[in-house]
Amino acid sequence: MIWRMVGQRLALGALVLLAITVVIFGAIELLGADFAQQRLGQSATEETLAALREQMGLNRPAWVRYGAWIGGAVRGDFGVSMANNRPIADLMAGRLGNTLFLAAFAAVMSVPLSIGLGLLAALWRNSWFDRAANVGTLTAIAFPEFFVAYILVYLIGSTGLFPTLASIPPGATFLERLHVTFLPALTLTLVVTAHMMRMTRAAIVNLLASPYIEMARLKGVPRARVIWRHALPNALSPIINVVALNLAYLVTGVVVVEVVFVYPGLGQLMVDAVRTRDVPVVQAAALIFAAVYVILNLLADVLSTLSNPRLMHRR
Repeated sequence: MIWRMVGQRLALGALVLLAITVVIFGAIELLGADFAQQRLGQSATEETLAALREQMGLNRPAWVRYGAWIGGAVRGDFGVSMANNRPIADLMAGRLGNTLFLAAFAAVMSVPLSIGLGLLAALWRNSWFDRAANVGTLTAIAFPEFFVAYILVYLIGSTGLFPTLASIPPGATFLERLHVTFLPALTLTLVVTAHMMRMTRAAIVNLLASPYIEMARLKGVPRARVIWRHALPNALSPIINVVALNLAYLVTGVVVVEVVFVYPGLGQLMVDAVRTRDVPVVQAAALIFAAVYVILNLLADVLSTLSNPRLMHRR
């Protein structure tokens, strides 16, 4: 049954991703811009423009160009950048790795922190710690990413402990990369911790009213052990789901943070491409972000199902 469910989720994810590609390509088409004119400038002759349009395939119908774009994307060929005539796959290779590294660094900090805070808030419900944790996390999530980033630059970056411009030097070691990306990762951590922490707290608190939890309490089991041994395993399904969704946000929501810290990631590449009107790069970056988000959503569905015995063993 689990493999059938995974197959259904994969098929649904493929359909969603296909619909996203139609939206991306259609949005670019609605711009109605002459990309050949943008590439060659206003001084280009009609003969030169016509030759470039033929080379770029702009004279072909939209559905033919869409099919060629999708076919190339499946093979890993996203075309050539209009800004520097380099293959887009080469431009995105290192940038995507930097973005995934930043997202993974933020996940390593945020997931244990949020689950730990959620467990402690549920253990000491309605205490001063519970109220302080809720106020602190809600304050962090209420501010947009760029505001949190500038606050951290002012408070921490001004001390000189961590660089405010997260430029990764060539040949940087793992520790050097961690040092350079600490402030961007901390920004993302503060943004996503609140949601995961509150979901963990809510899931644990809801289970504390269950009959088997009450029975464990009547037997004299310590409250901390009740939460850790009995409540947490049964609350894993919603917790895993919200953690996976926030990990998807970490990958796709890094654009603003990368721009603030000038981090050489895929988000920064996409913003630079928008600034220079490099449409093929924008299309490719949007497709990569969408694919990562869809894949992590599928992973969230599968893991939440695997962690829930009631879904695994239906009667």
